Amino acid sequence: MIFAFSAEQDELRNSVRKFLEDKSPEIEVRRLMETDDGYDPAVWRQMTEQMGLAGLAIPEKYGGSGFGYVELIVVFEEMGRALLCSPYFSTVALAANLLLASGDESAKADYLPALASGEKIGTVALAEATGRWDEAAVTMAATKSKSGWSLSGEKSFVTDGHLADLVLVAARTNAGVSIFAVDRGATGFVATPLSTLDQTRKQSKLSFSKTPARLIGAEGEGWTALAKMLDLAVVALAAEQVGGAQQILDVTVQYAKDREQFNQPIGSFQVIKHKCADMLLEVESARSAAYYAGWVAAEDSDELPVVASVAKSYCSEAYFHATAESIQIHGGIGFTWEHPVHLYFKRAKSSELLFGDASYHRELLAQRIGI
Repeated sequence: MIFAFSAEQDELRNSVRKFLEDKSPEIEVRRLMETDDGYDPAVWRQMTEQMGLAGLAIPEKYGGSGFGYVELIVVFEEMGRALLCSPYFSTVALAANLLLASGDESAKADYLPALASGEKIGTVALAEATGRWDEAAVTMAATKSKSGWSLSGEKSFVTDGHLADLVLVAARTNAGVSIFAVDRGATGFVATPLSTLDQTRKQSKLSFSKTPARLIGAEGEGWTALAKMLDLAVVALAAEQVGGAQQILDVTVQYAKDREQFNQPIGSFQVIKHKCADMLLEVESARSAAYYAGWVAAEDSDELPVVASVAKSYCSEAYFHATAESIQIHGGIGFTWEHPVHLYFKRAKSSELLFGDASYHRELLAQRIGI
């Protein structure tokens, strides 16, 4: 297979990169990290209303632009490069993907247009106190009464949970794991921001106490849609990781050219050359994995579960290793608060753990290919 971006996709990349260079420079990332919400509503409106990024891969009949997952890969890669502080990932990679996978036409018609326009922010609440992302870890209860469904329990590590207008919750009924929609401000719903290593991506603990909820899809059949959403989300995350790793590689190589010791650039020293060469090899390999996974997602191929785990496991380790090596090459300044490398280091670690680390996905890969 020969994979190449079209002229339109290259133009999309250029437009998004220029926008993010203007709206998400390091000084703005640092400012937003210190805020409770962790994003700029004005920039969010520009991204969604003017650029149409939130609805990029949502079908036109639901208010989107009808493009595919390859276009999303381009956008996520650029966002990872810029360390964008935004609820874009939770709204697009999580909430929108889960609704599309649910097969519930009524729910898609009701919720997707608001997500596509940026009017509402969405997220998915799956993990609980154990921090696991598999079906067996879903223990929160959903009960049905004459007035409808209600949820009781807690969800943890919910991306942008304190911001979301729409929370899609995985809960267990007598029939099995099901998906429920909860609106912001619902009775008994409390969102508590968590203190996290990576301040550029906010997480929350969500509490539900007899909270009214709407069943999405068929009762007991939610895990099929959740599993597909997880595969699509890790593909998007892999693209983010590639973007961040490439940025770190560029910054590190430039530093190796500029920094001098013994009257010559440190990049002329063999050990630095080897480190940079290894980083380049890993970043390019990660890019291949992420791009192929994006193509498979766009084709809605049966290969998706396998390539998603391959991309997540490899890109996670490549990104984290690139940031760790960058700190070594920069010396002590690399992990000081004033230097941007540590911001990428923290994002790399949080992204590695989100939806399961590399070891988890290698085990998942082995199960999926029957080893």
